[in-house]
Amino acid sequence: MTPSSDKELNGLDNPSFVGEDRSHYCSSLDRAARGPEEGGGTGQGGSKLAYTITDVPPWYLCILLGIQHFLTAMGGLVAIPLILSKELCLQHDLLTQSHLISTIFFVSGICTLLQVLFGVRLPIIQGGTFAFLTPTLAMLSLPKWKCPAWTQNTTLVNASSPEFIEVWQTRMREVQGAIIVASCFQIFIGFSGLIGFLMRFIGPLTIAPTITLVALPLFDSAGDEAGQHWGIAFMTISFIVLFSQYLKDVPVPLPSYQRGKKCHFSPVYLFQIFPVLLGLSLSWLLCYVLTVTDVLPADPTAYGHLARTDTRGDVLSQAPWFRLPYPGQWGVPTISLAGIFGILAGVISSMLESVGDYYACARLSGAPPPPKHAISRGIGVEGIGCLLAGAWGTGNGTTSYSENVGALGITKVGSRMVIIAGACAMLLSGIFGKVGAMLASIPTPVIGGMFLVMFGVITAVGISNLQYTDMNSSRNIFIFGFSVFAGLTVPNWASKNSTLLETGIIQLDQVIQVLLTTGMFVGGLLGFILDNTIPGTQEERGLLAWKNSHKGEADNSQLLSKVYDLPFGIGTKYCAVSWFRYLPACPKRLPGSKRMDELKAASQESSVKASSERDSEVGADTRI
Repeated sequence: MTPSSDKELNGLDNPSFVGEDRSHYCSSLDRAARGPEEGGGTGQGGSKLAYTITDVPPWYLCILLGIQHFLTAMGGLVAIPLILSKELCLQHDLLTQSHLISTIFFVSGICTLLQVLFGVRLPIIQGGTFAFLTPTLAMLSLPKWKCPAWTQNTTLVNASSPEFIEVWQTRMREVQGAIIVASCFQIFIGFSGLIGFLMRFIGPLTIAPTITLVALPLFDSAGDEAGQHWGIAFMTISFIVLFSQYLKDVPVPLPSYQRGKKCHFSPVYLFQIFPVLLGLSLSWLLCYVLTVTDVLPADPTAYGHLARTDTRGDVLSQAPWFRLPYPGQWGVPTISLAGIFGILAGVISSMLESVGDYYACARLSGAPPPPKHAISRGIGVEGIGCLLAGAWGTGNGTTSYSENVGALGITKVGSRMVIIAGACAMLLSGIFGKVGAMLASIPTPVIGGMFLVMFGVITAVGISNLQYTDMNSSRNIFIFGFSVFAGLTVPNWASKNSTLLETGIIQLDQVIQVLLTTGMFVGGLLGFILDNTIPGTQEERGLLAWKNSHKGEADNSQLLSKVYDLPFGIGTKYCAVSWFRYLPACPKRLPGSKRMDELKAASQESSVKASSERDSEVGADTRI
């Protein structure tokens, strides 16, 4: 890899890590000129990386960039408990909402550590998923779980009374049980290697309507929140759009310190990195000013009252400084068939999205495309993460965060250690109760403005999968259009005419009701059936372009092993039993210990060129 310019020599397209003399804060000039095996690899589109997946940046960069990843995921992590709180009868119990936020932070930190260390081993954040949110809301809309009228009246709610606690905890325990059982299905699909088999039949025309219908049915929730004060909501939207779209390429000079240069200013693309956080903070600050000056009405019945910061501010003083979430904190989970089948639809959608995230993350972090065993292990560990989320009681599962995959392309830092630092930040935030309380006190219309932007982006992400298909084909237009429209129409009708679906068997009625009111299940199922039964070529269906986008050059086995093998010598030094390589989620090994020793010796003594030559000699045996 021969550098042709000073910029290529530095290997840094991101000014966040470039000093005034084009030198890097913490790396020598020649590190980026080395191959991916040695650090300084390339990301998507050939742009140089400051740190590749196996590099370890200085500790202070790990901490700062880890906190950045946590802040990037914070919007989605906070949104899920706030949306669920209404259906859990918690809209007037801000303290419990803060506990839910702290719990989802804590569990997300644990799941991220498991995924980075033992799962797919890519630098990818794990957190709550909107794919679970739609079936959960459908389950809680059943007549059995609708909130009593008195819980909607703030004057009648006593958050510490046993009656009220039992009302919301019975609903939470039902959600927990459904997630725990459904997660076992994901664990089986992952560790059995069946995910590779299922992907043969699932293409863009199945994924597009499924992900699109994750967000579209949430328009009612977003509208209710934003409608508390449309002026504040649109102000929040304007800030987020301004920062993320118009000012994303504008650097902000910030003071920094470098040994030898001491204090100086370096350009950092703050608006591109933290658009949601900055937008929320500014809107929140303005709401505080309007509250102090009494511009916003103090009358609880007046329009715009919920935009005041003092309507939700008491929770900050009530919340404890330290609170350690633990499994079963809301009681023993309960199980019902209706909830399980509904959450299964979310599990399938989450798995499909995660597989795409793995390939994108590998490209952006300078890693080779993930082999089958790594993908299987990643999906299996995500299932374990959902199991833990159900046990702890977040009200949700876990999945890979696409937002943080995009952040890798912004920072040009793909190191695993950065994500581990971010996971530790999540764990600490989950323990400090004041953090969750502060986020639970965000004014309602500010949250509504954030929802409008986030749900719109999720919808567009689903539609973007159609880029792989031939959309000049009437076949494809029909499949996508019909699947999405039916995914909106059928749930709307089913929720209004539930009595017509009654069979006399209560458990069966609940299953039918939950499935038919879950738009992503209806649309995804129709897309899957139609795409696999209506005649069409592989190119027309988008399967060829889909596979090509997830295919990379055959990297040598040494690099694959370095990135995707299990840590701490598991499978090589320890637990290296003969049948280990036959497990779908375990790395495949060279037959015979002699060849293994030869390959290890070659990787230590030879250069990158010698390594590639050796890989070509034993290519028939090292292919994964």
